[in-house]
Amino acid sequence: MATKKIYLYPLWLRIWHHVNAVLMLALILTGVSMQYSNPDYPLIRFDIAVSVHNISGILLTLSYFYFFLGVLFTSIGRHYVMKQGFFKAFYQQARYYLFGIFRGEPHPFPVNAERKFNPIQQITYNVIQHAITPVTFVTGWALLYPETIILNVFGYSGIMLTSLLHVAAGFLISVFLIIHLYFITVGHSVSSNLKSMITGYHEIHEDEEKDSAENAEKSSSENLGKSN
Repeated sequence: MATKKIYLYPLWLRIWHHVNAVLMLALILTGVSMQYSNPDYPLIRFDIAVSVHNISGILLTLSYFYFFLGVLFTSIGRHYVMKQGFFKAFYQQARYYLFGIFRGEPHPFPVNAERKFNPIQQITYNVIQHAITPVTFVTGWALLYPETIILNVFGYSGIMLTSLLHVAAGFLISVFLIIHLYFITVGHSVSSNLKSMITGYHEIHEDEEKDSAENAEKSSSENLGKSN
């Protein structure tokens, strides 16, 4: 049974998250249809796919800047900052995902008011949001206005290279979404994490609270030992 609830996901972030999900799915479906479906029997009619893809890309760009401003000017940004001892924490989290979760071990980094992401989530969200997503935007806008693309890059077509980079970045985001959907179900119940993104409240259970306190005490002891 939950001991308490903490408000982790403000309304603006939840709206952005859900809008983002719809736009990304639209981009993936239309992108796959344009790139891989049979021209005679397309998944989505080509002209419709192009229009939906372009409009979704423009809206997603605006959505990204909205999110970026939120990270800069609200307390949400602190959750993306990687702190001292990150790589050791990353190893602990990776071990938990590979082995501990199947053995019923306690989560090494349970969610609390000061830590929304575990180390793997933290680096993944940073890479996706601050590296791969901007690549899709830059290449997408370049393909929307191909006259801006350098025609020849070391003997290769600039448009072809831009297109390949755009598809590769889109593929990585697609893989991220699949993994993201799986980890939504890894909570105290299959729907608990999804419920949090609807209500904004994360339920903290007794075992999570205990683990969080133990980890905080351990981290404090390690830092004290280093300072001495």
